[in-house]
Amino acid sequence: MPRRLYSCTPSRLNAWLDCRRRYRFTYLDRPQPSKGPGWAHNSVGASVHNALAAWWREPYERRTPLTAAILLTNGWITEGFRDADQSAQWLGRARDLVSGYVGTLDPSDDPVGVERTVATRTKIIAVSGRIDRLDRRGDELVVVDYKTGRRPLTQDDARSSLALAIYAIAASRMMRTPCHSVELHHLPTGEIIEWRHTEESLARHLGRAEEVGVEAATADERYREVMGAPGPVRARSSGAASVRASRATSDPGSGTAGSGGLGTTGSGGPGTTAGSGGERPQVGPPAISSELDAVFAPNPGPICGWCDFRRHCPEGMAAAPERRPWDALAE
Repeated sequence: MPRRLYSCTPSRLNAWLDCRRRYRFTYLDRPQPSKGPGWAHNSVGASVHNALAAWWREPYERRTPLTAAILLTNGWITEGFRDADQSAQWLGRARDLVSGYVGTLDPSDDPVGVERTVATRTKIIAVSGRIDRLDRRGDELVVVDYKTGRRPLTQDDARSSLALAIYAIAASRMMRTPCHSVELHHLPTGEIIEWRHTEESLARHLGRAEEVGVEAATADERYREVMGAPGPVRARSSGAASVRASRATSDPGSGTAGSGGLGTTGSGGPGTTAGSGGERPQVGPPAISSELDAVFAPNPGPICGWCDFRRHCPEGMAAAPERRPWDALAE
């Protein structure tokens, strides 16, 4: 029988590359092990992305910097900040970001797509993802990705991005229009980092995606053989922040750490601990064999301090100190 296509997103592929244990916790273990508290920098990024998407959906006459500021304020996500004062301070900064950025745009130049889902497939993978903005420039399409992190970006960030390359390939195939250029729009500095791919460079990215897909699919099959088929992905309970928190982040929020097969047991039943003070019970990872744990080995390093699943990973806790939810903000 032919092997079924590995269904994935760029985020899933990158999770496999970053840390296989975190990949397991994110995409395979069900119920999903409990995450740590939300990150403030994710809240900033999600709020900005949501406001910019909503701005383009406004009638032409309302596409003004003031409208962008209002949309940002109305959709502000407060998760992860130290206190209300810090949240208010960053709300003001984010308002300036979006209003300043849209002031550089032509409100009549409607994008081809905003928060547009694109997909493509090969003989090995079926990959899909969501583009922040898809522009038409002359006879070609351009993939635009918003960035709100504090780290300055370089052309290498655009050139090496697996996600942007896959978005370009998928958009071109779906719309039957050439798409070679990808852009990172860094709102804090106003810089636009562009990279123009060739057919060969896009093919290399897609080939790399297939290689990763084969590795991850093989590991997934082994997991199913031992543990049974995983259930559906459980949505994070943080409401609006979950809309973009996995994508609209600065570098630390993408974390590369996982967790071990060590669950905790309390009154909530196997693999859970009952929360105190009315908190939601904490879910630990299921117990797994050493053979399966080796398939999904951790990749400990400094970035482990930012991992959502750090609490479940002894190697990650030993590799890096725990970060506070607001530590990635550029104070």
